[in-house]
Amino acid sequence: MISRSYTNLLDLASGNFPVMGREPRRRLPRVMTVPGNVSEFDDDQAYSVSSDNPSSVSSDRMIIVANRLPLKAERRNGSWSFSWDQDALYLQLKDGLPEDMEVLYVGSLSVDVDSYEQDDVEQILFDKFKCVPTFLPPDLQSKFYDGFCKRQLWPLFHYMLPFTADHGTRFDRSLWEAYVATNKLFFQKVIQVINPDDDYVWIHDYHLMVLPSFLRRRFNRIRMGFFLHSPFPSSEIYRSLPVREEILKALLNSDLIGFHTFDYARHFLTCCSRMLGLEYQSKRGYIGLEYYGRTVGIKIMPVGINMGRIQTVMRYSEEEGKVMELRKRYEGKTVLLGIDDMDIFKGINLKLLAMEQMLNQHSNWRGRAVLVQIVNPARGKGIDIDEIRGEIEGSCRRINAEFGKPGYQPIVYIDTPVSINEIIAYYHIAECVVVTAVRDGMNLTPYEYIVCRQGLLGSESDFNGPKKSMLVASEFIGCSPSLSGAIRVNPWNVEATGEALNEALSMGDPEKQLRHEKHFRYVSTHDVAFWSRSFLQDLERICVDHFKKRCWGMGISFGFRVVALDPNFRKLSIPCIVSDYKRAKSRAILLDYDGTLMPQNSVNKAPSQEVLNFLNALCEDKKNSIFIVSGRGRESLGKWFSPCENIGIAAEHGYFLKWPGKTEWETCGQSCDFGWMQIVEPVMKQYTEATDGSSIEIKDSALVWQYRDADSGFGSLQAKEMLEHLESVLANEPVAVKSGHYIVEVKPQGVSKGSVSEKIFSSMDEKGKPVDFVLCIGDDRSDEDMFEAIGNAMSKRLICDNALVFACTVGQKPSKAKYYLDDTMEVTSMLESLAEASEASNFSMHELDEAL
Repeated sequence: MISRSYTNLLDLASGNFPVMGREPRRRLPRVMTVPGNVSEFDDDQAYSVSSDNPSSVSSDRMIIVANRLPLKAERRNGSWSFSWDQDALYLQLKDGLPEDMEVLYVGSLSVDVDSYEQDDVEQILFDKFKCVPTFLPPDLQSKFYDGFCKRQLWPLFHYMLPFTADHGTRFDRSLWEAYVATNKLFFQKVIQVINPDDDYVWIHDYHLMVLPSFLRRRFNRIRMGFFLHSPFPSSEIYRSLPVREEILKALLNSDLIGFHTFDYARHFLTCCSRMLGLEYQSKRGYIGLEYYGRTVGIKIMPVGINMGRIQTVMRYSEEEGKVMELRKRYEGKTVLLGIDDMDIFKGINLKLLAMEQMLNQHSNWRGRAVLVQIVNPARGKGIDIDEIRGEIEGSCRRINAEFGKPGYQPIVYIDTPVSINEIIAYYHIAECVVVTAVRDGMNLTPYEYIVCRQGLLGSESDFNGPKKSMLVASEFIGCSPSLSGAIRVNPWNVEATGEALNEALSMGDPEKQLRHEKHFRYVSTHDVAFWSRSFLQDLERICVDHFKKRCWGMGISFGFRVVALDPNFRKLSIPCIVSDYKRAKSRAILLDYDGTLMPQNSVNKAPSQEVLNFLNALCEDKKNSIFIVSGRGRESLGKWFSPCENIGIAAEHGYFLKWPGKTEWETCGQSCDFGWMQIVEPVMKQYTEATDGSSIEIKDSALVWQYRDADSGFGSLQAKEMLEHLESVLANEPVAVKSGHYIVEVKPQGVSKGSVSEKIFSSMDEKGKPVDFVLCIGDDRSDEDMFEAIGNAMSKRLICDNALVFACTVGQKPSKAKYYLDDTMEVTSMLESLAEASEASNFSMHELDEAL
């Protein structure tokens, strides 16, 4: 039975996450430091566990969450028998974890267990294997795995779009809801055993991509990694997924996200940039995304094989005589080997066509070369399985009919189950392994082949001569970049692949030996233990600051995220600043314009009457000195703020300054020679012509290239190129070239918002009005100079030692400011409150004067 919450899957997909699943009669042992029964938890933020208190459990544990548990299950005499699946990656990765680290597994079983047996099976698996099974109702399992995973995510991640209803499966909202519901069930199992302060959680593969959101919502400081074992498609493919942002945001709730290759990671980062506006940074070899104060690490590390397991199976295979048996069967033949799942993306038929091409073009291999193609059963109800099987079998019959003869068939097609011992024996006798997948996550077949060709250490077999192996590998598989000695092919180019097969078989033994040695060195040192150890080390590194920051959750549905900020960085309290404002006698208020008083995406950039009204009210207070400090030109700023006679304006980052009550502008820059503009403008025009959506803003003292309306990826690339170009041609000019938010700016040296801020503080001090209250608000990189200038002014005693300082940035992000407000609306609301306080004070003073 499934609970009634499953009947409203729309709630799940929209972020209303009710507790699902039946209430078990027996609970697994728990080590959570959080009081209360698990079933009482819901996903409301009020119940979020912040993990502020130290745990009573001192040792770290690893909870591995995957779609399948690394177990084999068998029904014997009416009862279940379970054993470890020694070939399961999730079991093998334990070799790379510390010996004293306890490992728990959460996942589903490959068999159906009746509901009346589930509690007993759950307890047995936990007691004997430290496994926590997730039991999925058959209808949910079908929609989740065969539906959304295999018919929507799997094809899309392998670059297949459903252009027609007959070719692929169109997006089905009910399947997405089932996917969310299943991830929710996995979440419920994890929280039964997790200690959020001390456990690491490692989630695996595309089946569970929204699970990080559930866990992060409940435990803000959970240490959590995710590894994707399939390809991640380019942004042009991924953007077609209707739930693209939901999945991206869910993954970003992880601390570390792993990929097999840089290509897959690059595609993910591009999606984050184009769809979420996030830019990554690389520092000391590590790639990270800043996401609401948290650094989400990106790990690029292809998985390896378990050397010990391969050696053990090789020994059994030798003892059974499998190798000798196959050598006799294929005596006098040169064997090429292919081992693939029955899947449309494995390129099996392309491999057969390449073999046909080689036999056509190189007749010397007829009667000698044999391609043994082993096809494993399909892992699920994939797309077009029957069609591709018929196509493969048809090609086999045609090629064998054309080139076969008594005692020789060029294609040996095996579609029945083959034991691991027999596969190892095939590796031993194969001269070359061929992988022609058109898209594949990793594919460990080449690694296993290389290890087998190296032979069994200490074996007395006749394979103890020089070691050699050859690989023909598709450039579209995850292991291809790490196999530099393989002959890489585009499997779609059948002619070239056929030539590659001939090259591999014809290559001299010394060259084969060199390539084999190179491959074996890599495979033997980058095994599965190396992979898991490296992932855990990076996860530990990225999580080291978890308990040093203040964290809280915000957002609903899959827009939920955790904001992590420095303990000293807090939201500006309006009542507190109003109280301090009233007590001050000499106030300096410095305000940025774009992004602070005016939203960045506003079409009409002129200030509203509401803004002008409260600025006028602030200016009328004789205790105030109000300045607009902006990068905009003096003409537009002067025109917009002309109704505010007593406001000061620092235009073009302070190059021009107009004091309150004055009409003339003074120049603050050191240089009046603008000959460099004649050098800069042609360069900027060249990039503008080449970058659609970009433009040049010409100011009196600066030139600005803007690319806000250009393609974000291309615009960013052009901006970096322009920055280097301008720095080289302006090396001897008295100017500074800087990049900002969608801009590249060239301006005179020594001009910044920081320097003009210090000038303002100095002027007020010289007039006998030393500042005892500072409010400085800005939103971008140039405003950080103002925040830094406040500290410099205090050290120079331009500001009172006991001055009340409020340096405030707009938005929750790393900043030199100690305070933040969320957006321009909160800024204007706060300034209105200060204006009301000034008006009330002025009114009281007026009444007092009348009374006197």
